[in-house]
Amino acid sequence: MSYSTHIKLKPVAPYNFELNARIFTGGDPQISGYENGKFWQVINVNNVLILVIVKSTGTVDEPELSITLKSDKKITDEDLKSAENIIISMFNLNFDLKEFYEYMENDAVMSKLIQKLRGLNSRTTPTVFESLVSSIIEQQISLRASQSIERHMIKDYGDELPINDEVYYAFPTPQRLSKLIKEKLRESGLSLRKSEYIIDISKLIVDGKLDLDHLKEYKDINKIIDELSQLRGVGEWTAHLTALRSMHRHRAFPADDLGLRRSISHFYCNDKKITADDARKIAVKWGKWRGLAGFYLIAGEMRDIKI
Repeated sequence: MSYSTHIKLKPVAPYNFELNARIFTGGDPQISGYENGKFWQVINVNNVLILVIVKSTGTVDEPELSITLKSDKKITDEDLKSAENIIISMFNLNFDLKEFYEYMENDAVMSKLIQKLRGLNSRTTPTVFESLVSSIIEQQISLRASQSIERHMIKDYGDELPINDEVYYAFPTPQRLSKLIKEKLRESGLSLRKSEYIIDISKLIVDGKLDLDHLKEYKDINKIIDELSQLRGVGEWTAHLTALRSMHRHRAFPADDLGLRRSISHFYCNDKKITADDARKIAVKWGKWRGLAGFYLIAGEMRDIKI
């Protein structure tokens, strides 16, 4: 038996649902996907798995989202409210892009990218843990390889949600991953060292020695980076990536990221190879928006936008 309910949400304009739903989505429809105007993904809400299906019923300037939530368990009012908050955070629906756009008016490259990508917001993971694990997996390998490994891990150790003869998978919980040995997690494609890092972090969470979600309360990005960097296997790049992907911290800037540096070079340096320090110097002019600016550059290169 399955249960379903519906809600409507209104993002802050401008908001381009197609851009926000499509970017970084795909690879395995049992995990997440975007097709025929609908985005779907399983989220864990109060230990209840819910398949979230989102479609746009508005426009970029008058956005509205119609959302269907499905589960094999009854969805309570509390679950519904929690799910709504997760969806708002995932799609950053309450964020107003106008200040960012105004700040970038004098940057010729960014202003042209904004014209092409108007309404693009930065999506985030439902939890800090998910972003941290994904960032660890991405260390020193390509994005395509890391995404493949992550999909294997999710299907190997994520909880299953059966809906209408289909099976969907949620991101593995710390509780599930903490019980693994590194050799077992390695079967999903991770290195032994990365397996150790992820299992150790999972155990810290389960034992009550680590609360990642409290980092969202910090206003100082340096404090977030410092605390994350104290974890074994988490360096500055991983910490910045985690803050950017899970907390909407646009001051975060993973300058050591090869993909980010390639995108910066493509639009600002005629595709010449640049260092992390070069990237940081260029990003100074983006001020508190450097992380979001980097996101727009990556999106622009992915969509082969010409400037």
